[in-house]
Amino acid sequence: MVKKNLPKQVIILSLVSLFTDIASEMLYPVTPIFMSTVLGASMAVIGLLEGVAEVVSGFFKGYFGILSDKVKKRAIFISLGYGLSALSKPLPGIFPSLAAIITARISDRLGKGLRTAPRDALLASYANGNSGAVFGFHRGMDTLGAAIGPALALLLLAFFPKNYTLIFLIAFVPSLIAVSFTFFVKDNFVSKEGKKKIGFRSFLKTAPKEYKIILSLVVLFSFANSSDVFLILKSKAISGSDTLAIVSYIFYNLVYAASSYPLGLLSDKIGKKKIFTFGLLVFSVVYFGFAVAHHFVFAILLFALYGVYAASTEGITKAWVADIVPDEMRGTAIGLLTMFSSFAIMFGSFFAGILWDVVSPSAPFYFSGSVALLLAVLTLIGKKSLKR
Repeated sequence: MVKKNLPKQVIILSLVSLFTDIASEMLYPVTPIFMSTVLGASMAVIGLLEGVAEVVSGFFKGYFGILSDKVKKRAIFISLGYGLSALSKPLPGIFPSLAAIITARISDRLGKGLRTAPRDALLASYANGNSGAVFGFHRGMDTLGAAIGPALALLLLAFFPKNYTLIFLIAFVPSLIAVSFTFFVKDNFVSKEGKKKIGFRSFLKTAPKEYKIILSLVVLFSFANSSDVFLILKSKAISGSDTLAIVSYIFYNLVYAASSYPLGLLSDKIGKKKIFTFGLLVFSVVYFGFAVAHHFVFAILLFALYGVYAASTEGITKAWVADIVPDEMRGTAIGLLTMFSSFAIMFGSFFAGILWDVVSPSAPFYFSGSVALLLAVLTLIGKKSLKR
């Protein structure tokens, strides 16, 4: 029987993500612009930083996913992870330099690595036939924060033009609010299994075939799906305005937030595979569009579609995994998935930066769109192995 009402703990975790993303996304669209225009960093350096940050995050997502399964605790990792991310926010404001940005970005990703797999496993434990709705609601709240954050950044820049360091300092406030909510998070292990050997190797030996296929698809797609900073910078190149580039990113997040819960509910009814495949096709359209876009209105429409893509894949993938992996192994399963995808994003982001610098600004978009289209076709073909 599908549980229609969302549990209190799902709402609390969603509020934590809401305020954390308000803080993080105040900085996310500002940071690459600050690095390129103020500090003079090249696209390859920006791509490499994003890639390294994802590797740090990915490695610890895997490690702490396993650890949370072993100790049968999730809440402690959630509190520590969000706390570390909060402490990293004001560093570039206090010490405006490339070194401070690197330290803050990596510390923030370390915090994300600490909390992500345990949090997602905890969310899954509260699902009762409605994993799509649970993850969709959480992603919607998380992404609403991603829309509010850049809007606040724009407001601050309107009153304090080019004062990027001030934004880094103010982002600390919503981070503290998020941390305060983590003290109300409670563990909920639904499995009654006793102690068993837990590790990536032992898990992969016994993992369902469907999980292994999902893992392969996500990792391959992650290499093509480079950091969103390239979309922001492409939008800036089209519009010639920092403000309009950030407006595009806000619009994307609003569409993403509005679409996540409805698409999550739909995935519970028609299956995660269909929604995920639809997301890959939308991604392909968006990236081919950005490759040829020369008008800001066209870029805005593409960002709206990009929000639909994100709502069709990110939370849906985790809900898909939660449906096929038992509770006592969900931290490991989600940690492994996010770890390998983060490694792929690292190489993909650096590769995209090189394509931008060496070939053309359109090259990484053609590449990503082509890979996504190919994977969508392969997913449609795999009817027997991918049923959900």
